[in-house]
Amino acid sequence: MEYEKHYLTAGRLEELKKELTELKTKRRLEVADRLRRAKELGDLSENSEYVEAREEQSIVESRIFEVEEMVKNAVLIKKDEGDKTVQVGSTVNVKKDDKESKFSIVGSNESKPEAGLISNESPLGKAFLNKKAGDVVKVNTPKGEVTYKIISVE
Repeated sequence: MEYEKHYLTAGRLEELKKELTELKTKRRLEVADRLRRAKELGDLSENSEYVEAREEQSIVESRIFEVEEMVKNAVLIKKDEGDKTVQVGSTVNVKKDDKESKFSIVGSNESKPEAGLISNESPLGKAFLNKKAGDVVKVNTPKGEVTYKIISVE
């Protein structure tokens, strides 16, 4: 069975590992304590404290599963300095019309388009992959086709 790869920087991988430790220790204990106290209140069928604690438990366990999968299937982003094509981990300086922009290609778990971090799975990220400085890239957007010229790849 093929697992989904999660492209992560070393920093993001460490953040996820810390979150996982926190979830498995502190958060699980907090939820277990809430469940125990709610059970002490009596009738579980009409006990909103118990229902809320069970929902929180479900959310925590789902997040644990999600983070474990990301950590287990993590692919560290390493930029090959000799490679001048756009790869995951590259920073791309581009020009659209007369406006220059800078984008870093990251895995989908780290994307923040408003901060210039675009996913390798996004239409723009996919269009830049394997291109090099000087290439012209056309991207279909909801507003129509947009053309970017790659100025440099870092």
